[in-house]
Amino acid sequence: MNNQSIKQQIISDIDKRREQLENISDYIYNNPEMGHKEEKAVSLLTNKLEQESFKVEKELAGLKTAFRASYGSNKDDMPVIGILAEYDALPEGHACGHNLIAGMSFGAAVAISKFKDKIPGRIEIYGAPAEETDGAKVTLVESGVFDHLDTAIMAHPGPKNVTEVSSLAIDAIEFTFYGRSAHASSAPQQGINALDAVIGLFNNINALRQQVTDDVRIHGIITEGGTAPNIIPKKTVARFYVRARKRDHLNKVVKQVLNCAKGAATATGCTLEHNNFEFSFDNLKPNNVLSSTFKSNLELLGEKVYQPPSSSGSTDMGNVSHVTPAIHPNISIGSNIAPHTEEFLQASGSEKGKDCMILGAKAIALTAYDLLTDTGMIEKVKSEFNSK
Repeated sequence: MNNQSIKQQIISDIDKRREQLENISDYIYNNPEMGHKEEKAVSLLTNKLEQESFKVEKELAGLKTAFRASYGSNKDDMPVIGILAEYDALPEGHACGHNLIAGMSFGAAVAISKFKDKIPGRIEIYGAPAEETDGAKVTLVESGVFDHLDTAIMAHPGPKNVTEVSSLAIDAIEFTFYGRSAHASSAPQQGINALDAVIGLFNNINALRQQVTDDVRIHGIITEGGTAPNIIPKKTVARFYVRARKRDHLNKVVKQVLNCAKGAATATGCTLEHNNFEFSFDNLKPNNVLSSTFKSNLELLGEKVYQPPSSSGSTDMGNVSHVTPAIHPNISIGSNIAPHTEEFLQASGSEKGKDCMILGAKAIALTAYDLLTDTGMIEKVKSEFNSK
């Protein structure tokens, strides 16, 4: 039996289990759970994977809603392909389509497992919680759970089919200024105004923006600005996201932002504390061999693939791509809409959304099949990864 014949059987298997995948997606969509609280989603996915004869490890790396499910050979010389699933929601629901990601990753992994006699190696599907909040893939990376993988694959719903997807590195920094309260009218000379310090921080960063490269993004809010207009604030807090195309450049920009905060504190007489209020995400390192393989499989499925836009968002999949070759392509959800909107929320529960899920499952499964059956391809993927 040749490769194309097996690929057609994989496609057929996913089509036959469409109702099963739709039920998974609908259940997660109708039961949205925030990061690290995705107990219903994890229970559903792990139970179904066990029914498909996958070996399931729960509470991976000490995370209550993370898991790994494995199927295939445990021999050291066999390739191991990781497929990542997400299932956490935003406060308003699945406005980023993680219900579809869970369905497509599950469908791809199970479809591959049905051809165990023809495909060497092992498939591992990872349940990765909390992408929308603190990014549990960071913890999984730091725990070494991906170190043995030959590649890691996941796909995300988006406006168009795009395979060469990258992302920005990001640091999440909280600044706290401490001053001294006083009556703003009767004794202003006795106060040290922490609100002036945080306003100074924003002004300094606005001046810095003129001197940064086009890929840099700096945006923040004041989360604590005082209690009453006639009381000089003794404490203020601001939170910023700082992004850049590459981690090493971001580190330099963060030093400049810290200097903006220190200058504001010095000018007002305040003291300053700062910390990271969320995990740092690294930039997603592209892998052209993997992306090209995924593109070829989308085209085999009759899909058009578009040129990538400039990277603007951030994802914890970036951290994964620094320890093993990885891709994070977009699969068209059928509408030119942006994630994290009401329109995307509706699309994630629609028939077009389910079409996106089925297409993603097929493309992931076919790409995993290529990698498992072509050792030369894995060598090329690794060679590119090591060269970067």
